[in-house]
Formats: sequence, C-alpha cells, structure tokens
Amino acid sequence: MARVVVDVMLKSEILDPQGEAVLGALPRLGVNDVSSVRIGKRVEIEFDENAQNVEEQSRVIADQLLANPVIESFSLSIEGA
Repeated sequence: MARVVVDVMLKSEILDPQGEAVLGALPRLGVNDVSSVRIGKRVEIEFDENAQNVEEQSRVIADQLLANPVIESFSLSIEGA
C-alpha cells in the first residue's frame, strides 16, 4: 500500500492572516523569537496495493482538487510502495 502526503501552502507572496494571528499570539505564551508563521494543510492519501501511477494520480488530485494553483503550492511525499 502506498501512502502519499500532500502538503498545501499559500504561496509566499500571498498574505497569511492565520499565520499572522498565531504570530501575534506567541508573545502571550512567552515565545518571542519567532519571526514568521505560515499555516497550511496536510492531506494523507492511501492507495490500494495494486494501484499504478501513484505519483501521477496524486499530482492530479493535488493540482485539481486540493490546492488552488492561483494562491497555493503543493508538495508530494510518497511513503511506501
């Protein structure tokens, strides 16, 4: 069985209000040495044992369903085969 991890993040030029909110809250926790926080999402996809073209299928899923290519980028990591 193959497991694919898709990490989706806002592109660097896109403002991240969630990240800014976390960054603003850190001093209340006594954490003052953080200069930037970016929030993203992680999606895990498990393919059947006999699945073929796992990487290609994962790219289609990520590009057409999980990420908005205008404002987000994604990376794939295949764990197992």
